[in-house]
Amino acid sequence: MRLLVVEDEDRIASFLTKGLRAEGFAVDRVATGRDAMAAARDPNLDLVILDLGLPDVDGSRVLHELRREGVEVPVLILTARGDVDDRVEGLNLGADDYLAKPFAFDELVARVRARLRRRSGSAVMLKAGGVELDLRTRRVKVGPKSVELTAREFSLLQTFMRHPGQVLSREQLLSRVWGFTFDPGSNLVDVYVGYLRKKLGEGSIETVRGVGYRFVAQEPGEATATDTAIDA
Repeated sequence: MRLLVVEDEDRIASFLTKGLRAEGFAVDRVATGRDAMAAARDPNLDLVILDLGLPDVDGSRVLHELRREGVEVPVLILTARGDVDDRVEGLNLGADDYLAKPFAFDELVARVRARLRRRSGSAVMLKAGGVELDLRTRRVKVGPKSVELTAREFSLLQTFMRHPGQVLSREQLLSRVWGFTFDPGSNLVDVYVGYLRKKLGEGSIETVRGVGYRFVAQEPGEATATDTAIDA
């Protein structure tokens, strides 16, 4: 899941970005209202965490413009303005949730996940072959066996299972799971694919040489090649 943090204070932005990435989200950050209006139009974005006290354009104006343009991405306002009138105004402008600073990080994460669940409707369980991924409880089963995954492994598996059979490049996976721009020298994706293979089965993720990786929906015990050559 991709989140956009709109926060001009570097200390708070760093805290949010690091904490949310540790929870398995891909996170982008901007510091101005103008950048927020441009970034929030990305159709691949899942949620915006929006501060109101921005240095150029007030966050309430940003929200108003986005909704006027028909941008429907969920917006959670995170601001020092905690008065009832401020909360009412933010919700009336089209915010999906409102949290006042200071805040508990665990509550923020819970609100983000709740909003994302509502956006996906009843689709809280992903199934492919013998693998089941429960988005609500964050539990994974391979056949009858429960598998423990870290937050990052869970996010990577979720990305694969939303695109079964589709080849995803390392660049796509870095962006969607870690929120990083592509670094051709990084082996981060390869390392975590290795972790998932050990836990799900070696044939669960194919290497498409020169392109990326593909999740293979297979039943437990079914053998699948993990390396596939692609002709240029």
